[in-house]
Amino acid sequence: MADIRTAPPAPPGRVPPQSLEAEMAVLGAVLLDNNAFSIATESISATAFYKKAHHDIFSGMETLHARGEAIDIVTLAEEMKQQGTFQTAGGAAYLTQIMDNVHTAANVEYYANIVLEKYVLRRLITICNDVTTQCFQGERDAAEVLDDAEKHIFEIAQQGMFKGFEPIGKVLKDHFKNIEEMYQSGSHISGVPSPFEDLDSLTSGFQKSDLVIVAGRPGMGKTSFALNLCEHLAIKEKTPVGIFSLEMSSEQLVTRLLCSEARIDSNKLRRGYLKSNEYAELAIVAGYLSEAPIYIDDSPGLSTVELRAKARRLKAEANVGMLLVDYLQLVSVRERVENRQQQISLISRSMKALAKELDIPIIALSQLSRAVESRGGDKRPMLSDLRESGSIEQDADVVLFLYRPEVYEGPETENRGKAELIIGKQRNGPTGTVNLTFIDSCTRFEPAAYGE
Repeated sequence: MADIRTAPPAPPGRVPPQSLEAEMAVLGAVLLDNNAFSIATESISATAFYKKAHHDIFSGMETLHARGEAIDIVTLAEEMKQQGTFQTAGGAAYLTQIMDNVHTAANVEYYANIVLEKYVLRRLITICNDVTTQCFQGERDAAEVLDDAEKHIFEIAQQGMFKGFEPIGKVLKDHFKNIEEMYQSGSHISGVPSPFEDLDSLTSGFQKSDLVIVAGRPGMGKTSFALNLCEHLAIKEKTPVGIFSLEMSSEQLVTRLLCSEARIDSNKLRRGYLKSNEYAELAIVAGYLSEAPIYIDDSPGLSTVELRAKARRLKAEANVGMLLVDYLQLVSVRERVENRQQQISLISRSMKALAKELDIPIIALSQLSRAVESRGGDKRPMLSDLRESGSIEQDADVVLFLYRPEVYEGPETENRGKAELIIGKQRNGPTGTVNLTFIDSCTRFEPAAYGE
């Protein structure tokens, strides 16, 4: 998508939306009172300024603020000289003019919002121009053009302004706020919590923008584990969750959620063999589960383009804190590819990009290759077992393997009900194994000490 400075020229007699007066008012307010800078940067950055000189002046202010230095005419002039923008922006005379035109910094938020408003309108014009050009060129299909346009409009709606380069000081300041909150609260969870303390102690929760792969052979309980995560987040943490179920219908998922939460044998529910106390418990669970912020889409064969579009809308409408994709190999792609490996690479790359765009963790379930079962001895999965593409391992921030010995040893084994959650990869943390208990009758995972 083109930048506003390289956008096609406006039609004759029409000037792109802008307010030079508001831009000058923001700059003057900061020169009068440095506290005004923090207020202004809650909504705008240098990119939002229409006039090149104003862009360069605010950019100099950003650099000074990131270094913790005072912002005044002298320090700003020196910084802009270092950046090579002082004379082209009007020099000392223009800085003085800006400061003389502003008599109070009290209205900086109001003026910053005007600057933002005009910038958003210019961005929309740029997006529409690009879409028009792509439509006339006819080199991409309609779904791709629509996906591209929707992505950029969603960015505007979520961020308000174009997210370009940021001074490290600003990034560090925002990140340190999170560290301070954890320190003050005594919490060790910086991300989305799970119902398993031992897992959270290793991961600190699932982090924003992370792609988390939950992999295992059929029958290991991948969907059950993922639904346990969704239940906990939506019911206990009151955080909205979105589920893309490409394998099971929404009715099947709801049945699993009901049985898991009520601890009722799913076979008894399907056959209608419920005791009165079980039915009563089921009714209670159905009551609060119906109020839980869980959103299910069971459209089969979703493409990456369709999935991204639906995810963006759900994020905008419900502000979901996590997405589940069940499962990755069932997502399709519109692009022409030579083989299955390239297709899976496109899917995993798309999932990671979406997690980063929405700034939430995405849990994607994945099948493992049959090589696990042909292997003699220890059948615990490894990263090399990820099916059809090494790109899944590359794109994932966290890879979790589910392993239940009884799947191979049979129901009479002494390992019945035992499960291992193996952290095969964690980009920013340790690997390790978390022991769990699997309750087969209600397809639910619990901590290893459950029932003791």
